[in-house]
Amino acid sequence: MDLFSTSWAALRAAVAGLGDEDFARPSGCDGWLVRDLVCHLVIDAQDVLITLVTPADTEPTRDAATYWEVGAAPAAQDPLDALTVRLAAAYGEPWLLRFHLDDVGSAAGRAAALADPSARVGTRGQVLTAGDYLSAYVLEWTLHHLDLVAHLPNTPGPPAESLAAARALLERIAGAAYPPGFSDKDALLVGTGRRAPTAAEESALGELGARLPLVLG
Repeated sequence: MDLFSTSWAALRAAVAGLGDEDFARPSGCDGWLVRDLVCHLVIDAQDVLITLVTPADTEPTRDAATYWEVGAAPAAQDPLDALTVRLAAAYGEPWLLRFHLDDVGSAAGRAAALADPSARVGTRGQVLTAGDYLSAYVLEWTLHHLDLVAHLPNTPGPPAESLAAARALLERIAGAAYPPGFSDKDALLVGTGRRAPTAAEESALGELGARLPLVLG
């Protein structure tokens, strides 16, 4: 629960510190500008709010790792991705996106802080504890924080504890540990296909490398 708050607060602070011109720069999400990514974060925050007020009375069917649907190749174009780009453009001015993320994002942060970690919630046809659901989102926030700063070297990146927790969860999803020589950041970027491994990294990955990238959805 604390890691959710830490990772989410850091990501929102990074967005709040962007200049207007930064919203038109590319992000680390293929085909998305920074403004598109920020719009996606607004939608994610709404999803968190919706899920935390959607109680379930059955046993959990997923945990923080199995929450993610995993592929091993780039996913087909999602209609929601195209919708996100159109929504982002409709905001017009960067300050509107900043305001909406701060407004909805702050509410999502408060809801997470108030949630009972053991409470069961429903989302995407599955049941999780609130604690597992919020733990899954530490990976989401951390990856998107890396996406945000991919072409913005002066913008602060994710906190070290968020990177470490996201790596640990990605290793659970992969069913294997990344080589010790990989930094947490590199494990996340290479593991999810955000950058290609170097020849040395590919050699170090061994059999795990054949299963990468892990496309999370």
